[in-house]
Amino acid sequence: MSVIVLVEHDGGVIKKKNLEAVQYAAGIAQKTGETATAVVLGTIGAAEMENLGQYGAQKVLHVDDARLNDLHAPAYARALLAAVQKEGSKLIVTLNDINGRAVAPRVAVQLNAGVVAGALIYPDLENGFVIKKSVFSGKAFANVNITSDVKVIMLMPNTFPLNKVDGKAVVEKLAVNFEEKVFNVKVKEVNKVTGEIALADAGLVVSGGRGMKGPENWGLIEDLAKELGAATACSRPVADAHWRPHHEHVGQTGGAIRPDLYIAIGISGAIQHLAGVNGSKTIVVINNDPEAPFFKAANYGVVGNAMDILPSLTAAVKKFHQHK
Repeated sequence: MSVIVLVEHDGGVIKKKNLEAVQYAAGIAQKTGETATAVVLGTIGAAEMENLGQYGAQKVLHVDDARLNDLHAPAYARALLAAVQKEGSKLIVTLNDINGRAVAPRVAVQLNAGVVAGALIYPDLENGFVIKKSVFSGKAFANVNITSDVKVIMLMPNTFPLNKVDGKAVVEKLAVNFEEKVFNVKVKEVNKVTGEIALADAGLVVSGGRGMKGPENWGLIEDLAKELGAATACSRPVADAHWRPHHEHVGQTGGAIRPDLYIAIGISGAIQHLAGVNGSKTIVVINNDPEAPFFKAANYGVVGNAMDILPSLTAAVKKFHQHK
């Protein structure tokens, strides 16, 4: 049997978080003595799918249907169910992102499967099938034992580093008959942010809050992000004030991210903001208020005026790169 993993792509390119899901599924398959099979939907080149073997997938089932280039949750679920049936799978892995949250519950209902959203570790197989996940907006952890015959795990992105190995997956076509009603919702257009590092995939993020005083000072954030090769983000008040576009808003009511480094500048650290960023590996806080709550969550903190600190920090990063 196979551990099935849903792998999505963006215009034919498979992003890091999906490679991480493949690696995670392959790690579980190794523990259970099974194989890892990736399910890829839509139009994509063979080489991109074969390269999934470098992250542990032995096989790829490709549903070559251009209608699946954009998310259609019922159709994605139908394709995933067809793969499960073909492989006789008892374990399905998706990401715990926007698309995964639209697809995985549909699959779980159809298979009468237990589902855990936001997995942070590999399953503990010595005590059943126990998955650790975050709860209460990341303020605590829960260990959930899935006791159903079929299991669905939704992996929290950017939880594990990628480890590339030699390998080449075998690609097979998977024919799926879709009822027209699964495409009743039509995607008229998809507007994507271009020319920026996507927050969901970023390993480094520089974020600003109301302490930046106004949009006219945002160049300081962007200069540092450029030198670091980082994405930019912001707190909700900044997005609400239209200083920055809403797609940059991170927090409980915005995006949840888990970068390797999160630099928070002029952000007080209210619990709503922390809920979206407390999975970051390292948090650096720059704030002129030594009593700012964010310092309690920070690995490193700098007390001072961001307008003075940021130019110096950017210059130091630039100098470091020049002397590497």
